[in-house]
Amino acid sequence: MSTLIPIVLVAALLSGLLTRRVLGYASRRELLDVPNERSSHSVPKPRGGGLAIAAVFVVGTVSLALLGRLEGTGAFVLAAGGALVAAVGWIDDRTGVSARVRFAVHVAAVALVIAGTASLGALRMPGFPDLPWIQFTAAAFALVWLINLFNFMDGIDGLAGAEAVFVASGLVVCLVLDGQGGAGAATCAALLAGASLGFLTWNWPPAKIFMGDVGSGFLGFALGGVALLAHRETGLNLWVPTILLAVFVTDATLTLVRRIGRGERWYSAHRSHAYQWLSRQYGAHRPVTMAVVAVNLGWLLPLAILATRLPAYAGQLAALAYMPLLPLALWSGSGRPELSPR
Repeated sequence: MSTLIPIVLVAALLSGLLTRRVLGYASRRELLDVPNERSSHSVPKPRGGGLAIAAVFVVGTVSLALLGRLEGTGAFVLAAGGALVAAVGWIDDRTGVSARVRFAVHVAAVALVIAGTASLGALRMPGFPDLPWIQFTAAAFALVWLINLFNFMDGIDGLAGAEAVFVASGLVVCLVLDGQGGAGAATCAALLAGASLGFLTWNWPPAKIFMGDVGSGFLGFALGGVALLAHRETGLNLWVPTILLAVFVTDATLTLVRRIGRGERWYSAHRSHAYQWLSRQYGAHRPVTMAVVAVNLGWLLPLAILATRLPAYAGQLAALAYMPLLPLALWSGSGRPELSPR
């Protein structure tokens, strides 16, 4: 644990400095997120700050692997897959990329990380039959959804960055408490937590720079990849990251299901997530981001720790974690038609 703290601090420092450079670049090149009727902000802001998170994590994992601090295969597939997702996101932020090309790159990155972090028979997806092809298909679907989920949930200041810091830090805590090894996964999670924290200092409400697709897609991929690496190294129950991600999973999935049920195009821009309704209701982003942080720390982290220490009950603890979040998300407006009254 003592070696993980310096990794977090160094990664945060480097990410913060690099975010400042990206901010200057985006301002000079007018790489701006211009508000429209679907936006949750009112003035143009530079975007693409998530490039700092991706760069620090990718370079950091490769460097630590070359220094012998990380097992080579897992580190390199995380770095390579993350670089692919970040690259297509950066191009999308600058010039735009078709949904088909973006999806193909995401699938390729996910296939790479699954092949590199799990071998046949080593992956155990809770609730799925113990058959390798079913397990790997489920893992691929979950990672592709996680990439898109973070993109959907990156809509107000500080929210996605704070979530990434929490989930990555939560994985570090659970791996340390698990005591079954997992030094490589814990190191990667610490690196990701620090990189996200450095960016968050610039994105905390009121944000000076936005994450952009380069950051949101990368974070979804990296968090899922680190969870798979932890599962391979220690057998960490995959219910644990599922619990840590519960706020984002609940709001994004419920909103998607309700919009599809109404016949809406699920991939089109909208403002019907619960966090978007709440930010409009309170007229500010900070209270919503802080509320999510409070739920994460006060409710989900203790349950994730319990699921780590009591793996036989991890599924029940995951159900308990989501039980109050579903009605809370519905009450907050998750998936409600945008023109309907509260």
